[in-house]
Amino acid sequence: MTGEDAVRLRPPRNAVDARAVTWWRVRLLVATALPAAVLAVLGALIGPARSWLLIAAGAVAALGLACTAFLPAWWFRVHRWEVTDEAVYVRTGALWQEWRIAPMSRIQTVDTVRGPLEQALRLATVTVTTASSEGAIRIEGLDHELAAGLAERLTLLTRATPGDAT
Repeated sequence: MTGEDAVRLRPPRNAVDARAVTWWRVRLLVATALPAAVLAVLGALIGPARSWLLIAAGAVAALGLACTAFLPAWWFRVHRWEVTDEAVYVRTGALWQEWRIAPMSRIQTVDTVRGPLEQALRLATVTVTTASSEGAIRIEGLDHELAAGLAERLTLLTRATPGDAT
């Protein structure tokens, strides 16, 4: 089997860390609370539009809470990643699934990012930038120590991989 034959679309083997569900839930709660609160405050302040603004605030809150309750668990089941000696494989998305492969020879940079909430949950995101016009590949919701080790491994693998002449 040649190197090109080894890089093919297939389901990645690894799930993200279970703490990613909490991370996604908190992000959805914040994204729900802010517009719902703005609509509720406007409803309290603007008498003629009060009922419509409060109904909209309630609808945003209800939809956001439903999404918060169900989507993160679903995302946990479908988000997968894997790194082999030949490529990085990532599958994300629920309704619109995206499967991406980054051959080692195309990787340009590897970054690890930890926002405040990720730090609190001991999570990190590894971003693999390639020569692709599709943009970087992000592996979100990894244990921060695993992410650091993965970034180091990817750096060593890409350094040892000859560049792609195509």
